[in-house]
Amino acid sequence: MFKKLFGKKDNSIKLVSPIKGEIIPIEEVNDQTFASGMLGKGVGIKPTEGKVLAPANGEITIMFPTKHAVSILTEDGAELLIHIGLDTVNLQGEHFTSHVEVGQKVKVGDLLVEFEAEKIKEAGYDITSPVLVCNPDNFESVEAIKYGPVELGEEIIKMGRK
Repeated sequence: MFKKLFGKKDNSIKLVSPIKGEIIPIEEVNDQTFASGMLGKGVGIKPTEGKVLAPANGEITIMFPTKHAVSILTEDGAELLIHIGLDTVNLQGEHFTSHVEVGQKVKVGDLLVEFEAEKIKEAGYDITSPVLVCNPDNFESVEAIKYGPVELGEEIIKMGRK
């Protein structure tokens, strides 16, 4: 107990869940590009609600014209990608509403995108949504700290500072 109270301060950076649902390991996402870690480290979220909120303070660096994905550069230097569903670029923006634009500053909890999960599923798409740190080499470590059911705003990823 004393070690916990007087030990080294936790100097890590934490990201909160941008989507309500169920977290799965990124390796279990049904898309080899995400599952292999090629685009970065993170988790997959199976949404139970059609909202994406900012998981950290930062700036929008990419808002895809098809509104299915958004990138944020956090104040701590993490390059985040939130990709709503798999192959959903093919929907050409249908069933997605963006609430941000490139260059916009965001705070944790700001609404980024809304999506119609049921309509996306009806169109034949998996709505599992990867949440990635695309520049993991800039950090000592990038690891999931939670799997299973998750509420908006719960801590899900921890990054160690170099």
